[in-house]
Amino acid sequence: MLIKGIVQGVGFRPFIYQLAHDFSLNGWVLNSSRGVIIEAEGTTDDVNGFIKEIETKSPPLALIESIECEILPPAGYESFIIKSSLQEDKKFLLISPDISICDDCLRELFDSKDRRYRYPFINCTNCGPRFTIIEDIPYDREKTTMKKFKMCERCQKEYDDPANRRFHAQPNACADCGPSLELVGSERAIIKCKDPVMETIELLKEGHIVAIKGLGGFHLACDAQNDEAVSRLRERKRRFGKPLAVMMSDIDTVKKHCFVNEKEEKLLLSYRRPIVLLKMFPSSTISDLVAPNNTYLGAMLPYTPLHCLILKESNMVLVMTSGNLSEEPIAFENDEAMERLGDIADYFLLHDRGIYSRYDDSVARVSDGKEVMIRRARGYAPFPIHLPFELKPVLACGPELKNTFCLTKGKYAFVSQHIGDMENMETLEHFEETLALYKRLFRIEPEIVAYDLHPEHLSTKFAKSLKGVELVGVQHHHAHTVGCMVENGIEDKVIGVSFDGTGYGTDGTIWGGEFLIADWKGFERYAHLRYVPMPGGEMAIKKPYRMALGYLYNLFGSNFGDFNMGFLKGLDEIELRNIKVQLNKGLNSPTTSSCGRFFDAVSALIGLCDVVDYEGQAAIELEMTAKEGIDEGYDYSLEKSQSSPLIVDTKPIIEGIIDDLKNGLSNSVISAKFHNTIAAFVIAVCDRAREEKGINKVVLSGGVFENLFLSNKLIQKLRNDDFEVYPQKKVPCNDGGISLGQAVIANFSV
Repeated sequence: MLIKGIVQGVGFRPFIYQLAHDFSLNGWVLNSSRGVIIEAEGTTDDVNGFIKEIETKSPPLALIESIECEILPPAGYESFIIKSSLQEDKKFLLISPDISICDDCLRELFDSKDRRYRYPFINCTNCGPRFTIIEDIPYDREKTTMKKFKMCERCQKEYDDPANRRFHAQPNACADCGPSLELVGSERAIIKCKDPVMETIELLKEGHIVAIKGLGGFHLACDAQNDEAVSRLRERKRRFGKPLAVMMSDIDTVKKHCFVNEKEEKLLLSYRRPIVLLKMFPSSTISDLVAPNNTYLGAMLPYTPLHCLILKESNMVLVMTSGNLSEEPIAFENDEAMERLGDIADYFLLHDRGIYSRYDDSVARVSDGKEVMIRRARGYAPFPIHLPFELKPVLACGPELKNTFCLTKGKYAFVSQHIGDMENMETLEHFEETLALYKRLFRIEPEIVAYDLHPEHLSTKFAKSLKGVELVGVQHHHAHTVGCMVENGIEDKVIGVSFDGTGYGTDGTIWGGEFLIADWKGFERYAHLRYVPMPGGEMAIKKPYRMALGYLYNLFGSNFGDFNMGFLKGLDEIELRNIKVQLNKGLNSPTTSSCGRFFDAVSALIGLCDVVDYEGQAAIELEMTAKEGIDEGYDYSLEKSQSSPLIVDTKPIIEGIIDDLKNGLSNSVISAKFHNTIAAFVIAVCDRAREEKGINKVVLSGGVFENLFLSNKLIQKLRNDDFEVYPQKKVPCNDGGISLGQAVIANFSV
């Protein structure tokens, strides 16, 4: 019998061992590179009952994908045993993500009579590190970073006992034989103290910033209710506006600061323990600097024993943000962290359990009543996306921003954990290291390599440097659309609404407000937003007021600067003059159809955000200010010529916003009307496409649909218009989901 799925490192063999004894069966069970192999000998009824209960009573963290059975001649086994693991060339198995501390270990952690009382690395077969410590398969201790720790007699006895909860728990250890903590100052001097956890708590209460080593890397922690500490962290980390995640001790504490519905509570408490975006109470005592100009808070519960100790014994709410400088990968080795984070953290809480693969926290939210991924990493990767078909071995290298890669094998698509923005060599190295690990663990040697069409992306350059593979360029928004199709199991043509900030178009321009008629093999660009200039190119992304000027130029021509707008008054006269020259002569002013840039322009136009500190800030602040209960929108028009796609003309929208500004309408109402208008023209274009193409399925992809105010409204209106609507859930709708679509398109292109 061969059982495939997540069946190693989750207590599966002791479960099989006990079950075999319950049914009086003899034989054996072992881990292999393919899965779990069992030979069980007994009566027909006992064997059939055994197989049935494997399916219905397997351990909570196990995920059985298939059970392949074969009848063998009697072997005369006299007992049932657990055999040593079997390594088979070119075979692979699914690997469990890291799992948050289980209730049993949590109970022991705070039980003063337990031998692991307050031991920060307590774990069992039902919880603890998995993917971050694995070097190769099968999943045995000698193939993990725990191999340097020799178990003491008591730990070894637990490890060898099939009836014990820690039977073959590879990270099994205790204070006598396992990893330990060490508190170090920023000058690398060891802080001598009786209890590093309690000393760390005191430092946090004093307002210090502490770098804490976790499962997949370091967090930078400080008191989330201390304005000065949060401000200092932002300044040192160079993260001036982007929201910071917080960790709270328990669900009751979260409910003191945020609205939490039943599904959000379930997600917070799940063994995956992601950061969950929650609507914050105005009365929350968390510093306004944690999530400035944002009504949502990224909150998570402790997921390691160390986190549980710090949060419970401090009774604090802590900022827990990635241990890196902006745009760099998370630090994960002790020396590396002290080198890279030495100018940020005042102290370092270190441990000596090695991390083999960097792993950021996952970010999720509940939308349309379902869990939706925003950043897919800890707790989710490397578990694959299941495909409705078999693919060749493909590597999809992903986009530049929010990069993930995807490797495919058979009906599995292994989308990597969040890699980051591929804008520097450090992130490229992280990409290459993680790719090498996935190829080794899942025994994949790609034959086809997919890449984004943008020639200057590091991911594209990496792909083109590879030899002996078939290279396939994939258009950005087609990849968005197909990624959404695949996770929803859609095989026929769809209307793909793909709205984001930037994507290289087949015509060499910057796309981002696209309506595609698409399937896995190709697409037709059915409609898009009107092209407008981006004065200064990428500078217009960082300075949305430039994008606003592009829209004003599109509307008024060269006289746009004469218009008496509030944000124009604050501009430097020399810069404004230079922008006029750029626009009038078309110098460094590429055109774009981007919906993301449209949001940026409106945000600047009404005075919300004219310069951004992080990607998407202007659009987020525009969403945060939108007023509920407004039904009106702005005028727009749809233009069609014989040979070109349908054009959504945005000029009337800008005219309407300018009129509302002149009449003193509030930003909250203008924002709501703008969002309503986006939803209205999406429905109008989809109606027209359905009438012309006979297609009723609409998929929504691209970072713009992280906007809940827009996406919830649009999904409901499309359903009311009898469309079948498919948003993204398992992979992010932002660029973190691009690689999945790239892989599928490339497979069908060769």
